[in-house]
Amino acid sequence: MVAGLRARFPELQLSVSATTRPPRAGEVDGISYHFVTDEQFDALVAADGLLEWAKYAGTRYGTPRQPVLDALAKGQTMLLEIDLAGARQIRASFPDARQVFIAPPSWHELERRLRDRGAESEAQMADRLARAKDELAAEGEFDAVIVNGEVSEAVDELVELLGLGGRTPNTKGNL
Repeated sequence: MVAGLRARFPELQLSVSATTRPPRAGEVDGISYHFVTDEQFDALVAADGLLEWAKYAGTRYGTPRQPVLDALAKGQTMLLEIDLAGARQIRASFPDARQVFIAPPSWHELERRLRDRGAESEAQMADRLARAKDELAAEGEFDAVIVNGEVSEAVDELVELLGLGGRTPNTKGNL
């Protein structure tokens, strides 16, 4: 969905998360993620260099603080792809941030998509699915919910929710 949104609005900024997991095939450091060691991640946490962070399926992920603050200071809209724990942390720091929950069309489809990726062990898959149940139960905490069935339709919904309506976004420093 984010790729579809950015294809239509390349000026939208996407925060690149830091992660302690190794790159998957085709992922590029600094574009897909900032791939860091556990020690580097610890240093980011200690230096308050992350807006939010969480451990997910045995791996830590976080949003580097400074690039987000820099984009907002320039009046740019910043997109964050984060989990429930991260969304709660962002809500505490940025109560005016617009938060959209992206839901799967069904539990069966979610499980199929995760298995088709083939990126996790069975134990990691079980952890992701257990966490997904908790996240789905919390969708009411968000400003809006989009069901990601057909990607192009979900992107259209996101465009409308963000008030883009097929035009250049209003650059007021939105998160």
